[in-house]
Amino acid sequence: MSRHENNPLPRGSLIGILGGGQLGQMLTMAATRLGYRTHVYAECSDSPGQRTATFKTSAGYNDKAALMQFAHMSDIVTFEFENVPAGTVKSIDDICPVRPKVKALEIIQDRFTEKSFIRDQEIEVTPFMAVSSGAELESAIKTLGLPLVLKTRRFGYDGKGQAMIRDMSDLKAAISDLNTHAAIAEKFIPFEREVSIIGARDIHGNIRTYPLAENDHARHMLAKTIAPAGGNAGLARNIMEKLLDALDYVGVMAVEFFELADESLLVNEIAPRVHNSGHWTQNAGCVDQFELHIRAITGLPLGNITPRFEVEMINLIGRDVLKTSEFASADNVFIHDYGKKEIKPGRKMGHVNRIVRGL
Repeated sequence: MSRHENNPLPRGSLIGILGGGQLGQMLTMAATRLGYRTHVYAECSDSPGQRTATFKTSAGYNDKAALMQFAHMSDIVTFEFENVPAGTVKSIDDICPVRPKVKALEIIQDRFTEKSFIRDQEIEVTPFMAVSSGAELESAIKTLGLPLVLKTRRFGYDGKGQAMIRDMSDLKAAISDLNTHAAIAEKFIPFEREVSIIGARDIHGNIRTYPLAENDHARHMLAKTIAPAGGNAGLARNIMEKLLDALDYVGVMAVEFFELADESLLVNEIAPRVHNSGHWTQNAGCVDQFELHIRAITGLPLGNITPRFEVEMINLIGRDVLKTSEFASADNVFIHDYGKKEIKPGRKMGHVNRIVRGL
């Protein structure tokens, strides 16, 4: 495929996917429906994504020979998680187009850079400061007040790499953690609820967005999503469109918000990929987020993403996956088991979608 080709990627072309988790698995399944082959590159063998791909490579993200072979085989490359090294993506992009562009990864892999970028677009975010020492943390406490949330700048997800500082008694442990991690301090916001929006931008700059979704968390991990969820969807769409255009983004992206009492929205974070809070779209009677991503990066029309049903998504965490027979006995419930062999506490094993009502 020519780097400057704007026609749809021909059927039978090979889409390379960096990352082999459940998101990669569901991307391969969507690509297959649209007539494409897939090649999943992951560090671990027998990952969920590799089991459903046409080809698979198990190698490190610094393995130049394996990466070059992967790039030369692929007609286009995408990624299913945001912690793929930016250097890896750049090396592939020299050979094969990568969508979304590495710019999105470079910005979003660092929470301070991400929040600064959002603020530069004149979008409201939680007040924040960079912290790399005990003195800087004390300065952040004076400026932002307590409580505040301390987060590592890189590699945090599902509550990992975060600590709440409610009063000065929490300070010692937080400073100890900063001996090994650059961090960002964020003012704690007493929000009404957490909501998110999933959107996509294609190679021509066309944008589509799903309705707002409401998210409930347990132990810092998404437990349940229900959508459509009402709220200030117009503002959320405007923010999504502004961010997609500013990043010259191609593909699906998620934006998570804190919704305040007056329905105003503060951006919490951006995810440059398909997202857990968008799984409800799989059974909403429209093009789901995984197919939408494949359509966007290949140049296919984005299609109709207006949901026909209100859907509740429930994550199956750890041993919850053993309850699938109970879910299967209920009406209007759809099971998505990722096929992970080892059940671990806190591990996402699957999800179920329940149709609540027609729209």
